[in-house]
Amino acid sequence: MNLSTQIRLALVDDHTLVRDGIRALLSVIPTVNVVGEAKNGEDALVMVEHCNPDLLLVDINLPDMSGLELTRKIRDRYHTLKVLVLSMYDSKEYVSESLRSGASGYVLKNAPSREIVAAIEAITNGGTFYSAEIAQKLLFDDGTINELTPRESQVLYNMTQGLNNKEMARELDISVRTVETHRQSIRRKLNIDKPVALAKYAIDHGIIPDREF
Repeated sequence: MNLSTQIRLALVDDHTLVRDGIRALLSVIPTVNVVGEAKNGEDALVMVEHCNPDLLLVDINLPDMSGLELTRKIRDRYHTLKVLVLSMYDSKEYVSESLRSGASGYVLKNAPSREIVAAIEAITNGGTFYSAEIAQKLLFDDGTINELTPRESQVLYNMTQGLNNKEMARELDISVRTVETHRQSIRRKLNIDKPVALAKYAIDHGIIPDREF
């Protein structure tokens, strides 16, 4: 991770094994400090008050309230606290509702562990993050974006995350020249050539939430 400052992170999930697994995953990252855990929404609200985390990882299914309801309450009370939703559901409706609730990302529980790490990095740096499967679903649900190839869709998604050509090449395991070719193709197919216009297009189509701009 490219994090240079200590990140205070808290976990909200009603399954102890899930919390233990995420905590173990993050324990090898020296810049991430798990400062609190909660098994339901009400406990989470109390925990946040006492632990003052920077980022909250929230399960979408909680015993007393949904993770989306908790996210809305958290964002209403703590405007600078970021929320990353963890879910087993890959429906666009859940993802769209998480954005409306104020979440900065949505990661599937069956995603590779590196996606959770990447999500924490992106959100901590002021961006957003969605599991690759979720990002592809959002992209392909739009008629215009259906004109893009799967690889072009991945490049467009990474562009919305603020990655430069070298970072995208490393993330997608392709050459920088190939990234440049895909970017040119995206701009040609969408008839958009300015970064700001591409960002607006992504916002208009639900790829990234407009509250980030």
